[in-house]
Amino acid sequence: MTFAHPYYLLLLLLIVPIVVYYIVKQHTLTAEIKFSSLDAFSQVKKSYKNYLRHLPFVLHMLALAALIVALARPQKSDSWSNKTTEGIDIVMALDISSSMLAEDLKPNRLDAAKQVATQFVMQRPNDNVGLVVFAGESFTQCPLTMNHGELVNLLRGVKCGMIEDGTAIGSGLATAVNRIKDSKAKSKVVILLTDGSNNRGQIAPVTAGEIAKSFGVRVYTIGVGSRGTAPYPFQTPFGVQYRDVEVDIDENTLQQIADITGGSYFRATNTEALIQIYQEIDQMEKTKIQVNEYSKKEELYHWFILAMLVCLLGEMLLRQTVFKSIP
Repeated sequence: MTFAHPYYLLLLLLIVPIVVYYIVKQHTLTAEIKFSSLDAFSQVKKSYKNYLRHLPFVLHMLALAALIVALARPQKSDSWSNKTTEGIDIVMALDISSSMLAEDLKPNRLDAAKQVATQFVMQRPNDNVGLVVFAGESFTQCPLTMNHGELVNLLRGVKCGMIEDGTAIGSGLATAVNRIKDSKAKSKVVILLTDGSNNRGQIAPVTAGEIAKSFGVRVYTIGVGSRGTAPYPFQTPFGVQYRDVEVDIDENTLQQIADITGGSYFRATNTEALIQIYQEIDQMEKTKIQVNEYSKKEELYHWFILAMLVCLLGEMLLRQTVFKSIP
């Protein structure tokens, strides 16, 4: 625990003379009554009030101490450190077009992709990871970051319908490359997952692959979907009904992108295959990167304010009940 204003703690020294004054006062200002003999009181037991008569003063001093500590603003902080570790920079480009709702992967293609990607991210704590989503257009959901908790939260919030529908593979890849091209890491990787063929966007997928190659970005492409047909949920006036739709993945283009950039193309026909693909990508080579760990501070003064109020309340109750004095 650290303090934002530690010099306020010097005020705790004021408690010492207050305690000394209280002790001296107890010995010099005690009322006395003279009796010829105390034998009549020898069998009388001391009341509990005799033992607790100093409790209000103790509570008052504790309240004062808590106030002083609160003024010093105690904080719980994590340490700051710079270290070199092993890792690579990765941007995941995820297709969120409406066809990703097909249920040949469980519970559907998009949710399966999000779950497996989350596991992949959490298993690589030393990597900078970013997220780009695309459908008819593309945008960066999360830039490269070491804060994987925040990345996972943003990934969980991804859903179909966030942007205009369609499949702009070239735009999605170009956006991912733009996010990673200035990285200082020796290994720069894009993992592009889609279930369709390019039908939107201003950039052809192969052209985006050439751009990736020029910046030294290796692209791993994943085609997700069963072979043949897949059950797709259609909303009708009678509720959701399922129909089998054709699975149309442009594997030739995805393979070409991977070949141009020195990556690999994978086909995931079910959730288990998708898990294995990410495990294989997880075995990629790593390079040394610099990691900055920032200090995160949490204010604790409110706990001491609460303690002060409890002590003052306890003192007030004791003085108005058990130790109430009548002039």
